[in-house]
Amino acid sequence: MASGGGGYGDANQKIDYVFKVVLIGDSAVGKSQILARFARNEFSLDSKATIGVEFQTRTLLIEHKSVKAQIWDTAGQERYRAVTSAYYRGAVGAMLVYDITKRQTFDHIPRWLEELRSHADKNIVIILIGNKSDLENQRVVPTEDAKEFAQKEGLFFLETSALESTNVESAFMTVLTEIFHIVNRKTLAAGENQNGQPASLAGKKIIVPGPAQVIPEKSKCCSSL
Repeated sequence: MASGGGGYGDANQKIDYVFKVVLIGDSAVGKSQILARFARNEFSLDSKATIGVEFQTRTLLIEHKSVKAQIWDTAGQERYRAVTSAYYRGAVGAMLVYDITKRQTFDHIPRWLEELRSHADKNIVIILIGNKSDLENQRVVPTEDAKEFAQKEGLFFLETSALESTNVESAFMTVLTEIFHIVNRKTLAAGENQNGQPASLAGKKIIVPGPAQVIPEKSKCCSSL
């Protein structure tokens, strides 16, 4: 397993890769809490609904390379759907989040997945997340239902608790490590092709936003994208 060494990043650290990951799913499933737990190791019981788009960054070490994860969070309400094209642009990973205590949020996952696949790169790395696993006594979405859906759609799957910090780190590292491996297979394949050798580890086509494409670091971004 890749190491999350480097903690929450050093401002002077050399960045080898920048990976944009988007959080999608219905409102109030805990997307912002998952982001806060991963980016700042924080959780707020009185979290307010996200308006428009917000993003946070965290720099990690994956296989001795410095990776800046740029995580985007958007409101789940219908009226903010206008941000979709800009929101998905350049994303190489996605976290599809539902609430294990609200069946409707899981039933909407196919619609979110369809939207994601229509706007994002076709080889984007996707993980399905059942959040609020600490509320086991209120569960209405069986783990097996989600596992079956994820397997059918070719998604990674984990259940998380932003409140208890359960599997949040693992979920992000699963996505980021898979992106990292895809990018490196692609780089290796390109090098082999230049040498006239067969690209046996061609891997998937994926768009990697470089530092020049990164939006200046600030925690908020308006909804007028």
